[in-house]
Amino acid sequence: MSLKDKHAIVGAATTRFGKVPGVSALAFTVEAAQLALADAGLAKDSVDAVLCKYPPSGFQGLWAHKVSEALGIQPKIAATIDQAGATNIGLVQYAMMAIEAGLIETAVCCYGDNPLSGPPGTYSKPRGPEGAYGMFGAPSGYAMIAQRHMEEFGTTSEQLGHVAVSTRAWASKNPNAHKRDPMTIADHQASRYVAEPLHLLDCCLVSDGGAAVVVTSVERAKDLNKPPVYIMGIGQHHIAWDLPQRPTLTTSGAKISGEMAFNMAGVGPQDVDVCELYDCFTVVPMITLEDYGFCEKGEGGAFVENGTTGPGGSIPMNTSGGLLSESGMAGMQLIVEAVRQLRGEGGERQVDDPEIALVSGQGGIMHSHATMILRN
Repeated sequence: MSLKDKHAIVGAATTRFGKVPGVSALAFTVEAAQLALADAGLAKDSVDAVLCKYPPSGFQGLWAHKVSEALGIQPKIAATIDQAGATNIGLVQYAMMAIEAGLIETAVCCYGDNPLSGPPGTYSKPRGPEGAYGMFGAPSGYAMIAQRHMEEFGTTSEQLGHVAVSTRAWASKNPNAHKRDPMTIADHQASRYVAEPLHLLDCCLVSDGGAAVVVTSVERAKDLNKPPVYIMGIGQHHIAWDLPQRPTLTTSGAKISGEMAFNMAGVGPQDVDVCELYDCFTVVPMITLEDYGFCEKGEGGAFVENGTTGPGGSIPMNTSGGLLSESGMAGMQLIVEAVRQLRGEGGERQVDDPEIALVSGQGGIMHSHATMILRN
């Protein structure tokens, strides 16, 4: 049974991004949910599911229940899911399945955190046996992935830099982006190494902020104040195994996840007008573009050169600045940007008449992946 075009996103919002002292992870999450409900023209009493991603700055049990209490809601379903950066698309998929089963009518999917001005976060110290060898946090793992891509396919650091430069060009058009100052390939190359071959400007930001979307059935969406954004296709795939156990480091869960979403939607990469791809590190959207079929495996480096994904390029990607320049928060903002682009609400960064948007989420050290295809 296909879920194509049966559900819609009817509200989408972000809070302020950057360093915002004095605002807790809970406050960001609640603010984002309230803004998304206002965008949909819905009262909180219309919500019967509150779905959340854990704030990485401090894992807490019953997090969605705390958010529900702060919102003043006693929902039929309250759930906190952990798929790392793939979670936010996973929340939307959970909402779709619950609506399809007749359990709920409307869900708010929300995420917020304050790692920049608040606690140092989950990657502040080594965990597990790899820590004894200096492998802790995300940069060291993704550095191994980037190095392997370079070894197998001849990818260069400058090609990684083109991803960072293009996302910054988009962010310069976004008044809410955390980083808007110009960036060049020379700037990228001159930035210090975090974990070789990854420079500082290959790595996503650490940002405070929140984002949320409201999901409901197409029938319910017809009664609301804004045109719905339809969910054409969705999929997940989880590599799951830790890095040292994997047979390959250069193919991600995007391959199978993308196939699921494209098959459900009945479209292909050639039909996509705008991409919002998870970019925790510059190598990630490069591999994702390969695995989704925008280019052949190993050709991602050449594909992103010369402004292909930046303003005026043939494949507009991460039009709000992505994790590299808009906000380092874990991906809900990419869904919000896709909705805004399809509604024509992108302002200076608006893509010309997009009809189909592709969103990805990826978590851990390429452990998890989720894909969603939207249309107006």
